[in-house]
Amino acid sequence: MNGCRWLMGALLACSGGAWAQSAVVYRCPGPPVLYTDAMSPQEARDRGCRTIDNAPVTVVQTPKPRPVASSPAPSGNGAGQRPGEARVDPTEQRARDADARRILEAELRREQERLVAMKQEYNNGEPERRGDERNYQRYLDRVNDLKTAIQRKEGDIEAIKRELSRLPS
Repeated sequence: MNGCRWLMGALLACSGGAWAQSAVVYRCPGPPVLYTDAMSPQEARDRGCRTIDNAPVTVVQTPKPRPVASSPAPSGNGAGQRPGEARVDPTEQRARDADARRILEAELRREQERLVAMKQEYNNGEPERRGDERNYQRYLDRVNDLKTAIQRKEGDIEAIKRELSRLPS
C-alpha cells in the first residue's frame, strides 16, 4: 500500500513538472501568421509577437508527398495516358457516348417544347393581360421577363446542340 502511494506521488510530480515546463507560444503578425515556441522572448519582442496564454495549440502535419515512380514511357494505344490512369474499353466508351447522346437529345426535345410554349405565351411581344396586371407597369415587367426567358432558353438550346456536335456519331 505504501509503495502504491509513492508511485502515485511520483506520477503526479512528473506530470506536474511537465505541465510547469510547457513552452511559451508566440503569435507573430504578418502573412502568414506564425505560431511558434521556438524563439527567445527578445526575438518575439523584436518581431512584435504576442504570447498566447492558456490557449490550446493544435499542430496539423501535412501528408508527405508520394515519390513519383519512374516508369517507362507508354507505348502503343496509351500514348496520351497518364501513369496509373486506366483505359476504357472501346465498346464501353461507345456505349457511354450513346447514352450521353440519348440523354442530350431528350433534353433538347424538352427544351424546344418549352421554348415553343414560351413563345406562344409571349405572342410576339403582346401577351394577354392577366387579372392581376391592372397596373400597366406590372404587365410590361412580365413581357420583359418573358422576352429574357426566351433568350435564355434559346441559349440553352444552342449549348445542348454544341454538346451534341462534340459527341462522336
